This record gives sequence, structure tokens and C-alpha cells, in this order.
Amino acid sequence: MPYLHQDSKPRPAAHPGGARGTHSSGKGYEQLKQECLRRGVLFEDPDFPACNSSLFFSENPAIPFVWKRPGDIVKDPKFIIGGATRTDICQGDLGDCWLLAAIASLTLNEKTLARVVPLDQNFGPDYAGIFHFQFWQHNEWLDVVIDDRLPTFKGRLVFLHSAELNEFWSALLEKAYAKLNGSYESLKGGSTIEAMEDFTGGIGETYDVKEAPDNFYEILGKALKRCSMVGCSIDTSSAAESEARTPFGLVKGHAYSVTGIEEVSYRGQQVQLIRVRNPWGQVEWNGPWSDNSAEWRSVSPSEQRRLSQAARDDGEFWMKFEDFKVHFDKVEICNLTPDALEDSTAHKWEVAIHQGSWVRGATAGGCRNFLETFWTNPQIKLHLTEKDDGQDGCTFIAALMQKGRRKLKKLGAEMLTIGYSIYESPGTDGHLGKDFFRYHASKARSKTYINLREVSHRFKLPPGDYILIPTTFEPHQEADFCLRIFSEKKAITEDLDENVAIDLPEPLHPTPSSQETEEEKQFRALFEQISGKDLAISAEELEYVLNAVLKKTKNIKFKNLSLISCRNIISLMDTNGYGKLEFSEFKVFWEKLKKWISIFLQFDFDKSGSMSSYELRGALKAAGYQLNNYLLQLIVLRYSDEQFQIEFDDFLNCLIRLENASRVFQALSEKNKDFINLNIGE
Repeated sequence: MPYLHQDSKPRPAAHPGGARGTHSSGKGYEQLKQECLRRGVLFEDPDFPACNSSLFFSENPAIPFVWKRPGDIVKDPKFIIGGATRTDICQGDLGDCWLLAAIASLTLNEKTLARVVPLDQNFGPDYAGIFHFQFWQHNEWLDVVIDDRLPTFKGRLVFLHSAELNEFWSALLEKAYAKLNGSYESLKGGSTIEAMEDFTGGIGETYDVKEAPDNFYEILGKALKRCSMVGCSIDTSSAAESEARTPFGLVKGHAYSVTGIEEVSYRGQQVQLIRVRNPWGQVEWNGPWSDNSAEWRSVSPSEQRRLSQAARDDGEFWMKFEDFKVHFDKVEICNLTPDALEDSTAHKWEVAIHQGSWVRGATAGGCRNFLETFWTNPQIKLHLTEKDDGQDGCTFIAALMQKGRRKLKKLGAEMLTIGYSIYESPGTDGHLGKDFFRYHASKARSKTYINLREVSHRFKLPPGDYILIPTTFEPHQEADFCLRIFSEKKAITEDLDENVAIDLPEPLHPTPSSQETEEEKQFRALFEQISGKDLAISAEELEYVLNAVLKKTKNIKFKNLSLISCRNIISLMDTNGYGKLEFSEFKVFWEKLKKWISIFLQFDFDKSGSMSSYELRGALKAAGYQLNNYLLQLIVLRYSDEQFQIEFDDFLNCLIRLENASRVFQALSEKNKDFINLNIGE
């Protein structure tokens, strides 16, 4: 499926209260539920059926799964027992620990949890086998409806489940998220920050623990106090190390959630502790300050109660912060508001959001390593006007997200390697060309190009105008993207997608026969030879004339013009509706053609007889047509080949159609102008 340009003008952040229904019937949760109650049936979701395709897309289940409703698994199913807590999340046989770590963090904020997991659902008298959950996707809140049939084996849930066997909110939440992404298998492997953002609409930041700032403990403390979601993990050096256990009981390549941070009085000194949870619900840190370590014997019972310390094999444990920095490698924070983490005064960020696309052959130019196409990527201008309070610069976070790749896994799509560069604006309007990037270095850029759903980084730049270029690493890679700019002070953003404009020269008039050039006299002789006395030729005859002339032109290497092109030429130039091209009309067209040939040769850089589709924007502008990304992408899809090349015959057809369209547009404009003048006159 081709990716087409999406309107990337800045738009406000989405509000969860207006979640959009996603069911194929067009009906919402409440309407579907009432229909089931009225008919006396339990809901069965046709959009996510209880079959293997909802489980896996690359393989058949290794064991015979049986889909069962909670009432068929236990006698007294409950949606939530005693409130949703992090102990309700126990990992099953699916590699989605990243998701489970995010769910564990979600339970720490009741307001956020209630938004994702509407709490007025139950297995009571109005039970109809239907539940719903809400997720944020690319600046939009979606309401996802599911039935409650869950995959089981030998009467037990196979995937996510609660420690309480008759509690089902977490298993149903996992199913809704699997539906959102196409299947359970689509949830294998991911980043905790991805799910955190889908639960909150917040902005994520990633810290390398070994290079974290000096006030990292303070940053984590503020983040947890503001109910931000925090995850952590240990890097692996090879696939063989994935989920390998260290001598201290930690698991490599595994997603943990950070659930608390406190200082404790220990032998007359304050010790910094951090609480971490393994979503497996077991397998814990066994070093200092672990559940049964000797350190707790020197802590008063009241302090232990304050820290909810208990020696249980529930996957949650305390550890000294210094040990945490030694053993863990990455921390991910999802700021919910989002709030500033650097200073003590929490405040909301200003948010601007852009939606766009990288389209092969048009706007998928790749990174700066590919200068010939880099300039064709979407370009977004950022106006930084106000300095941060008491600071010299303007702080903002730029977060670039590729859309829908997890759902496209079943079609073989993987996460693309993405990033962005930021340049100081030259102060001109419109899409910046290749030469600008040839001679100007970037002022800032994403820390790295990486194959994650989102790349984000925090910057502080002087006030001024900047151009942000979101890209894939390699050119020709297609995807939709969402770019979010979070700034401490209001920043104005605008897309540099050019307005559509037409600037054509005045129509030429044929020269009198007495003033014909030597070239025109040769054409007249050729016309008389082919057409006869009326000096008018058909499309077939025009094809012969043009190709005969172009073959004699030494600097032109392109192929013959097609009969279709010649028919289009006649439709453009035939002013009397005769269906043929008269010599006077041909003379006018020949002048157009010479100009178009000159433009084509100018942009055929390797003199191969074809032009890169990425050069089409410049070539059309030279011919008088300024197009936006949407029109440019449509033209590239229509006229370029699989190697993103455009032959002269296709370039000619494109220009003829654009000129015809501009004539129609001009005629309609004149007609509307006359209509307006008429109404004004009345």
C-alpha cells in the first residue's frame, strides 16, 4: 500500500475524553453491549476472532489453545479485586515483558489507569461478554472493544494473568492491546516507553544509566512523584544473552518497571534506595537490600512499613541506587503532563504535533549521508521566540515516531531506522534545496538513528528560526510519521510544504510565414510532405515527425515519444477541435517542447536519458509549477518507475496534464470571479 502525504500542519494534542470508536460496525461499546443484553447473547468480536490468526501470523501455535471466557475458567470471575495493582501483572508465554513493565507502572497512577482501563466494567448482572479499553495512538485516543474470550491451555491462561486466578482486567487489557496491534505475536519484543506513551499520550525520554547526569536520582524521584511511568533494563551483547540471569538474580534484555525511590536511615546514615519490579512476578535481585538481606535487620519496623518492605517472591525488590547504576543500563521515563524534570517547579509543556509521510521516490530522501535526496524529505520550521525563565536558551523535546509498524509486522514490516537533523533557518520561505544542505552543517540532531518506534531528545538552542528534517536512515523507505515538539515556552511550528502555485509564461503566438526561422521552414516542408495542403497532422503523423527530429538532436539520449504523448499534445494544442495539429499550432508547441527538453536535460544529471523522481520538484518548479508534497507524491506514483526514474516521455505527459489542469483551473477561477462580480453588482 503506497504511503501518501498527510496534512502535517501543527495541531493540538488529543484529549482522552473524546476517544474515537474503532469497531468495524461503527458502533460504540455501550451500543454493542446493549444490543447483546437485549438479544440475550454474549458478544463475539468479528474484528478480532477467537482463532489462530489473532494469536500468531508467522507460525501455528505449538500447543492447542482453547479460547475460553473467564466464567469458563473460574467459578467467580472478577474484573478487578481490591484495586488494580502491580502484583496483578504476571507474564505468560509471550515475549511482551516491555508491555507488562508499562502496565505495572500504569497501576501507580489511579487517574491514568482509569483512563486506559474504565473501571465501571464487571461480570455482574449486566455482563455481556464485552469490555473496552482506551489507548493513545499518534495524537488520537482510541476506544478498543473486545470480547472476553481468552487463549488457554489445560484450563489456565497462556499469556498475561493476575496472581489472583479469578481477576481478569490485566489479561483483557493485553488482549485489547494485541487487537490494536493486529495479533498477540505483534507484541513480541518492544520498548517499555512505547507502551507507556500509548497509555498516556505522554512524551518519552531515554537515559543511558552509565552516562546519566549527576542529579539522576533527583530526576527519577521527581518523575515518580509526578506519576511519570519509569522502566529500566539491562543490555545484552548478543542474542544468546537474552533473558540470561546474572549472578545477582537480574535478567538481561528484560524490561523492568521502577515503582519507588526513597531514602532510608541505615546505621546513622541516609542510604538512597530504588524499588524495581520484574513483571514475571518472581526472580528477584539477591544482592544488598534484597528481600531477605541482612541490611533490613538494621532498619526499624516503622521504616520497613513505610517502604512496604516484605520478603515475598513477588518480583519486586529494593536495591541501593549505586548498585542500580552498576547493574542496569537503560532507564525510560514517560512524562505524563509532561512536566519539566530539571527544576523544582512543575509546569506543562507547549505541544505541537505534525503528521506526515515518507513516500518512495518523492519525500523518502534518507539521512544526510545521501545528499542527493536528503533535501526532498519533509521540512518543518521551528520558531523559538522566548527564552526559558532565567536561562539563555529555549528548551524543547523533539520526538519522531513512525506509525503503525507493529501492526504491519504480519506483512513483513519491521521498525525502520529513523532520526532527524535541525538546521538554522536561512530566513527564506519555501522548501530548502540541495545546495543549502551541501554548504550548511546541522545545529543539532537526534542522538542516534535507531530502529525504535520513536526517537526523542531534549535540546536547548538560542532563540531563532530552525528547520527540522525528519528522515529514515536509508532513502526510499516508506512510512507514516508523527512529529511532536514539546517546548518550555510557546514555540511556533509550520510545515514548509509549499503552496500550489502556477507561474507560466504568456502564451506564444505563431510567427507569420514571412518571418519563419530556418528551423520552422524545415518543419513546414516536412509537414507538407506528410499532411498535404491542409498542413494538419494526426497523432500518428505527429509521432513520426517528433521522433524523426529528436533522433537528430545529439545531446538527447531519451527514447522515442509514445503515441499516447502525441495524442495528449494534440488535446493540449488543438484550439479548433479539429482533432489534428495544424502547423501554426505545432510551431507554438515546438517552442514549449524546446523549453521542456532544456529543463529535463538540466535535471538529468548523469545524462542517462532519465531523471531521478527526487528531482521532479525542482524540474516542475523550473517549468512554472510549484506543488505541495501531496500532489508531488501522486505524480511520482503515476510517472516514475521502480528505480525512481522518470523518462522524458513521462515528464512530457506530466507537463501536458498539468498545463491542461491549470487551464481548467484558470477558466473556473474566471467564471467564479464573474459570478462574484455579478452578485456584487446586484
